[in-house]
Amino acid sequence: MSGMTIEQERNIIQRVINGDKNAFEELVLANQRNVYNLALKMTSAEEDALDISQEAFLKAYRLLDTFRGESRFSVWLYRMTHNLCIDHLRKKPRQTASSLTMYSDDSDDPHDLEIPDIRNLPEQSLLRNEMRKTIAQSINELEPNHREILVMREITDMSYAEIAETLNINEGTVKSRLARARKSLVSILLKKGTFPEGFRQKERKEVE
Repeated sequence: MSGMTIEQERNIIQRVINGDKNAFEELVLANQRNVYNLALKMTSAEEDALDISQEAFLKAYRLLDTFRGESRFSVWLYRMTHNLCIDHLRKKPRQTASSLTMYSDDSDDPHDLEIPDIRNLPEQSLLRNEMRKTIAQSINELEPNHREILVMREITDMSYAEIAETLNINEGTVKSRLARARKSLVSILLKKGTFPEGFRQKERKEVE
């Protein structure tokens, strides 16, 4: 998530509403990477992700006085980003090209996407850099509702409750959809021969 506490978010929002428009930059800096990551993995296009990120922040700024504080600002912003991505994808055919790197921390260096449940495999059993790239490519092969929920959980580190609120579904649905998304991802990776043979045999019984 953004790294800010709810109180910090509320204090900044109040400052902006009271006339300190420059304070909004603090919310941008705290959330810009996660917003971009979410948009990038949903659209699979850097230029579109940048445009949607900018649009999300502009929309959030314009509508800030309507934010009632019933959820975290970051969750409200991610929901807005998600909806903009959905609108964009409805209007434009999905591109086949995808970015294989994610800017998910505070440095300027790109970092390959990792899925925590998979990266705990024994170090000697895989070439980690190649596997990360394969995982990034495979995520883009998932159906949209599986792809978006993996991005929200694994990249933006949203809680089940926050994902449920963003997607307007209950937490039980979040957990079951996330489980299916991970299972689908593993199935794709198995077909690509990404995992070592012993793991492949074990997982094949679970996904078939």
